[in-house]
Amino acid sequence: MKRTDEVWKTAQLAQTFLEGVRGAIPLASEQLEMMLRIIQRAKSQVNTVLDLGCGDGILGRTILTQYPHAKVVFLDFSEAMISAVKDKLQTPENNIEFVLEDFGQTSWVNSVQNFGKFDVIVSGFAIHHQPDDRKQEVYQEIYNLLTPRGIFLNLEHVKSTSNFGELVFNEMFIDSLVNYHHQRVNHQSREEIAQQYYNRPDKEANILAPVELQCQWLTEMGFLDVDCFMKVLELALFGGIKPQN
Repeated sequence: MKRTDEVWKTAQLAQTFLEGVRGAIPLASEQLEMMLRIIQRAKSQVNTVLDLGCGDGILGRTILTQYPHAKVVFLDFSEAMISAVKDKLQTPENNIEFVLEDFGQTSWVNSVQNFGKFDVIVSGFAIHHQPDDRKQEVYQEIYNLLTPRGIFLNLEHVKSTSNFGELVFNEMFIDSLVNYHHQRVNHQSREEIAQQYYNRPDKEANILAPVELQCQWLTEMGFLDVDCFMKVLELALFGGIKPQN
């Protein structure tokens, strides 16, 4: 079966996302604040972090603001995204690693094993591009890479349980895009922005799953304290903690 997420390897689409969509994600700052709050409560010390499917590295970069001495590994299969992380980072590179690898393939684990186990693994709007069976495999691989009491947090696009919920989400996201672009002196109409949203080239790469189902998978794998910590329609922050033993 043809991989639909290959579109993200194109520099043009990556740039379009980073400039035109990433900044328009509703409640983005609140999501990042909640991520940090959960990490701080779960971990007294953070030495190693993996940002899986990192995009422009916003999750890993945010963690570095609170844990500047942590080693952070940024992994993505898009050279354009890895370049975007490098452009945005101001941190000395002695505690930063970049890995160009596809976590859709099980071999990705081999590319990070030399860094040891991770205290924190985060992923943002990336795992939903994988089929459900592969999502579960990735979660298991993440579990195996965590230190005891290590935490995994996934900031993700999840599936609505109703057509009504999906409709409300789409309207909210379009409104957010309109506000974002108008602030940047882009005076496209709401109708034009909506057409671009519904016809975006990466839409077919989305394979969404309900957050409740994904939390169930994590629980069955052995994660503790599994929860959806924040959810607004199809945007969810969820995860769990690996047991001590």
